[in-house]
Amino acid sequence: MMERTLKQYVVDAFTDKVFAGNPAAVCVMDAWLPDEHLMKITRENNLSETAFAVKAGDSYRLRWFTPGGEIDLCGHATLATAYVITRFVEPGRKQVAFETLSGTLTVTKKGDLLEMDFPAYNLKPVPVTQAMIEAIGAEPREAYMGRDLLCVMDSEDTVRNMKPEQSKVLALDGLLLQVTAKGSEFDCVSRSFAPKCNVQEDPVCGSGHCHILPYWAKKLGKTELTAYQASSRGGIIYAMVDGERIRMSGKAALYSEAIIHVG
Repeated sequence: MMERTLKQYVVDAFTDKVFAGNPAAVCVMDAWLPDEHLMKITRENNLSETAFAVKAGDSYRLRWFTPGGEIDLCGHATLATAYVITRFVEPGRKQVAFETLSGTLTVTKKGDLLEMDFPAYNLKPVPVTQAMIEAIGAEPREAYMGRDLLCVMDSEDTVRNMKPEQSKVLALDGLLLQVTAKGSEFDCVSRSFAPKCNVQEDPVCGSGHCHILPYWAKKLGKTELTAYQASSRGGIIYAMVDGERIRMSGKAALYSEAIIHVG
């Protein structure tokens, strides 16, 4: 029986250099493997996200997996997949449409930036609870619920220096915990924690910014924003908020190319 192999790339997204931004593994395949195999590959990679794509007509079907399971939206892995397709799979291609659990997502190559068209999450105000305060280690000024829990802090320093208690974050509502504050150098500064996805901290979370950016666009009264994710790796997101859609741009850097032996 012939052994199956897959080409895999690891791309650091929302950065122009390796060892920064958010790494995502990307496999562009001829046909789908069973979900069990996709999860095994994801867990073996042990990155916050592994993206799998299969061409369908002129677009691609795209799915995102964390070590904890499949999710409905991932920004950095979408950017990484578009980077791989436009650089290696179809060199010279300027735009890629992805069919996903969050609908059609279009990525356009603009110089060294990749611009993604994403949906904004609808944010519902929720009370600040003692459970939030104890999990974060500081008291949020406001809290909102979309797919994730968004907590707004008074201080950029609080966001940069916080050390949440992961077991208590796990008990909070929402898939991820997004924590943000107004920035000094950037419009906003944030961090993303995802113990429910078996990821303690997501280095640069695109889907998280589908919560964060609409909040700050409304709060600051502006549509063009520059956001900084203050993880240990760090990353910059350039964005235009237009109603229920967000055009989110970033750079990417290739870290590795590999052959996976699926068996």
